[in-house]
Amino acid sequence: MHKPSDATFMRDRVRSYPESATSAAFLLGGIGTGNFSVGSRGQFRDWEIFNWPGKNNYLPFSFFAIRTRSSDGTVHTAALEAELPGPHNRSHGYYNGELAGLPRFRHSRMWSVYPFVYVELTDPDLPVRVVLEAFTPFVPLDEVDSGIPGAILRYHVTNLTGEPLEVSVVGSFANAVGFEGYDVFGNLKLSGEVANELREGDAGKGLFYTSDDAPDTEAYGSMAFVTTEPDATFRPVWLQGQWTDNAQDFWDDFTDDGRLDEYHAVESTGSELDNFYDFSYLRLREKIGSIAVPKTLPAHGSRSYEFAFAWHIPNRPKGWVEVDDDLARHARGEYPLIRNHYATVYDDAWAVVQDLVGRLPALEGRSRRFSQALYDSSLPEPVIDAVASNLTVIRSSTCFWTETGDFYGWEGTRDHVGCGLGNVNHVWNYAQGVAFLFPRLERSMRRAEFLIELDDDGALPFRSRQTLGEPRWQMVPAADGHLGSIVRACREWRISGDDDFLREIWPAVKKAMAYAVDHWDTDGDLVPDSQQSNTYDIEFYGPNGMTGTFMIAALRAGEAMATAVGEGELAAEYAAQAEQSAANLDRLCWNGSYFEQRLEDVNAHRYQFGRGCHSDQLLGQFVATVTGLGHLLPSDHIRSALMSIVEHNTVPRMREVPTVQRVYALGDEPGLVLCSWPNGGRPRFPFGYSDEVWTGVEHQVASSLIYEGFVEEGVAIVERLRARQDGYLRNPWSENEAGHHYTRSLASYALLTAFSGFSVDLSQNLVRFAPRSTEDGDFRSFWCHGKGWGTYEQHRDADGELVARIEVIEGVLGTEEPVTAATRVEIVTAPSAAAPSGEAR
Repeated sequence: MHKPSDATFMRDRVRSYPESATSAAFLLGGIGTGNFSVGSRGQFRDWEIFNWPGKNNYLPFSFFAIRTRSSDGTVHTAALEAELPGPHNRSHGYYNGELAGLPRFRHSRMWSVYPFVYVELTDPDLPVRVVLEAFTPFVPLDEVDSGIPGAILRYHVTNLTGEPLEVSVVGSFANAVGFEGYDVFGNLKLSGEVANELREGDAGKGLFYTSDDAPDTEAYGSMAFVTTEPDATFRPVWLQGQWTDNAQDFWDDFTDDGRLDEYHAVESTGSELDNFYDFSYLRLREKIGSIAVPKTLPAHGSRSYEFAFAWHIPNRPKGWVEVDDDLARHARGEYPLIRNHYATVYDDAWAVVQDLVGRLPALEGRSRRFSQALYDSSLPEPVIDAVASNLTVIRSSTCFWTETGDFYGWEGTRDHVGCGLGNVNHVWNYAQGVAFLFPRLERSMRRAEFLIELDDDGALPFRSRQTLGEPRWQMVPAADGHLGSIVRACREWRISGDDDFLREIWPAVKKAMAYAVDHWDTDGDLVPDSQQSNTYDIEFYGPNGMTGTFMIAALRAGEAMATAVGEGELAAEYAAQAEQSAANLDRLCWNGSYFEQRLEDVNAHRYQFGRGCHSDQLLGQFVATVTGLGHLLPSDHIRSALMSIVEHNTVPRMREVPTVQRVYALGDEPGLVLCSWPNGGRPRFPFGYSDEVWTGVEHQVASSLIYEGFVEEGVAIVERLRARQDGYLRNPWSENEAGHHYTRSLASYALLTAFSGFSVDLSQNLVRFAPRSTEDGDFRSFWCHGKGWGTYEQHRDADGELVARIEVIEGVLGTEEPVTAATRVEIVTAPSAAAPSGEAR
């Protein structure tokens, strides 16, 4: 069992959030499992375990509480949450299921060391301090053990008095299997009749929740709630009374002695209203179960109380249900069902919770080794915060993982439905976290694109629909997404060293490359100039840096892949085309400071940027750098363009940008806008998001700056960005754009690879580190590729010599045993801002 002394792990080294930070919500749950969240008060919120987003979904009567009894008989009870902050202006006050009238702790403090979250509860009137510790296992490269639909919930209780204290902790959860929302009284609507069963397993005893829904329905599923504590008492089902009988009976029972009777019955006559009116307070559908654990804490001593909660809602709609027409089709039952991947691993929630608890020492140990490796990095705290916090996207409702092994992602999620269907390739261009940490999942996305979605003529739809049996996305392909997918195919091959994967998709990649050259270049200079649909939901025309750098990057990626499959002639052709494309793009678009869009009349087409300084002008370079393809354009031009973006697009107070566009930063908040016009020439109708602040673009620009040695400027962008995610105005674990947990924010993982100068090509058995380190050479960082993960650290010894050490925590460093002669490791000293990455030795 986890030691109570570790309960405040790293509390003072990371950001924390008090009870008043009401936007802070940390997700629990695995990859493709759905999730629920812990709020800053220690409350459970945002129940999204039913295969749909569910912001603001609450589970009535689902909470933990504590009872203390001192030697003189004084009893204190409280819900294990901080007090509700208000506003308290609802029409009917708080719902009964929220139990708002129970005593609570005065104060809380929340922090996270991913994947662990902690909430400390304190109150001057109570004799204990409590720390909730909760997590779902997270292990790089192990998507199955990182995809468990459950969570560990521990309460570490410290006796603040000088005498022994009887302390009981009780947890309660409603059986919400078959969840269909809420009635007008705030009570659960369920599709069937639910049942709670007391069970004992090899790894824990507790409650198993089911319903009578048929196994082939979307509502079918189960939940489980267990404890590992030997002296627990159980209430499988609360009293099925009327009004507040159920909660009153439970609270009285727990308050009396800190233990639970298994069953209470009521014989007396109830409300006459029940005979005449369909009033859910008189006939609650949900069945609530509870587990109580009593212990004695010595004077100033601590004890831990361990529980686990799991769910298994296996069936989800096979398709992208997003807009009103989709929802109407879904309501008519017109979507077939497909199972979540976790349903191929577990038969039900009881199997989930028994496996989670049964293998907990190993699962927790591996998760802690990852956490320690990441947080012990010598990267600035805001950078680690950005990298870690956005890993949440992978395990949010933004992403799902089906029984076929295919991994899918929305752009983000609305409160109760996804937003931006279809693994949108121009958005996923930015995302780097899945590719490095769970490369098998990312490869499934490339296979979907190139083996299923690609048209006969080589066009790549920017939304994947056919993989789920839906009609092809008919809109014109996105130039940035199409070209970016070619580069990312190279990235996936290099990260994994999987030559079979490359050979599998290579014919389709060649076809896509041919389409790109033929379709977007009209005059033979290999610079895209025709209609270029892109991630701003509009079309650019004419040469520009964003699409132009993607063309060069795709050709360079094609060169690398063609060489690997033995097509040397084609590789040479791609190399020559890349040289020509780069020279012409630089000639056409370089204005002496940055890369413009070249148009004779910027207003001939709506939604252009012309002479503007575009924050994504080097987006293709960003993806190329992460992939290890080197500089695409003259090094001094790249660095000048990046510094121009910093100079012109950084807005210290967003109130200085009057805009009618969407707003993600405002008032006195700073931000990096997508475009500015330092030399004039703003079009009458510029591209519709030009004044907006997108965190994914900020991470992309910051990473690109750090790659080029402009560490201070890159970190400053991240500091300003993360300051906006303060827990009050925004959730630290959800950088929103077109939806919660927006995919583009996974660009933040590149901050880590940029700081460490980490690149990998396992097809060549090559791992490379070129840290942006301190002046004394000391540096430490986490690394991960398709075969292993661990830490890299370096320092200068007494003679000034660089000493480097690579630790492989899991897997291998190259494609052989941990470190062998076959593994080529390049270690490059920190480049200066005046030299491109890798040129300073």
